[in-house]
Amino acid sequence: MERRIKMDQKKPEKRLPIAKNEDVEFSESLADEDDLEAQKRAKEADQRQINK
Repeated sequence: MERRIKMDQKKPEKRLPIAKNEDVEFSESLADEDDLEAQKRAKEADQRQINK
């Protein structure tokens, strides 16, 4: 039997933690212009999240 939860019985939503340091392999010597731009944009996005 399927159990259903009424809307007013739901647990309140919690904010997810901000992930900052993901494990990603990056080689500066193999990076092209797109990689460098993506890295720059990621740093800018991290700063926006910190400054919220």
